[in-house]
Amino acid sequence: MKNKIKALFLDRDGVINHDGSGYTHSADSFIFIDGIFEVCRVAQSLGYLIVVVTNQAGIARGYFSESDFIRLTDWMTEQFRINGVSITDVLYCPFHPVHGIGPYLHDSFDRKPNPGMLLRAQEKFDIAMEASVIIGDSESDMVAAFRAGVTTRILFPNEKTQLHDANLATHTISVLQDALCIISV
Repeated sequence: MKNKIKALFLDRDGVINHDGSGYTHSADSFIFIDGIFEVCRVAQSLGYLIVVVTNQAGIARGYFSESDFIRLTDWMTEQFRINGVSITDVLYCPFHPVHGIGPYLHDSFDRKPNPGMLLRAQEKFDIAMEASVIIGDSESDMVAAFRAGVTTRILFPNEKTQLHDANLATHTISVLQDALCIISV
């Protein structure tokens, strides 16, 4: 592997922010998970790009607009910047194959568990997937990363996490800071 770039891929809801009410779409309901800034600062210091990959079914269902999502994303990335972290990119899938409304009713290759968002980031930034890491809170995060060739897959489960098939996580953590010893290897 010749000096290819590595990435720390992060799911948003359940990894970056608490998702208690579901479909978080405004800054006043966005509560960062303890340790997220620390984990990202360490990863960044180790040469990882920080890339968010998030399904946004709330857009598909009509609960909020893409403009609402972009406004919140701008605010979120500014909070990361204030805390010493540069978010390289935020990729999102606004589609849902069953519950989408109008143009959002679509079975997208970007919607996890499909690997589309990860593969687009790989192409855009020349990311070495075998040197990269994902932290996600669901089986679909682990499946998408596996399909994209990300070899280090960290599951950060919560009360909503459901695992039906074989778990593709290489590690499971109970607090975000536990990811530090995994990404620092």
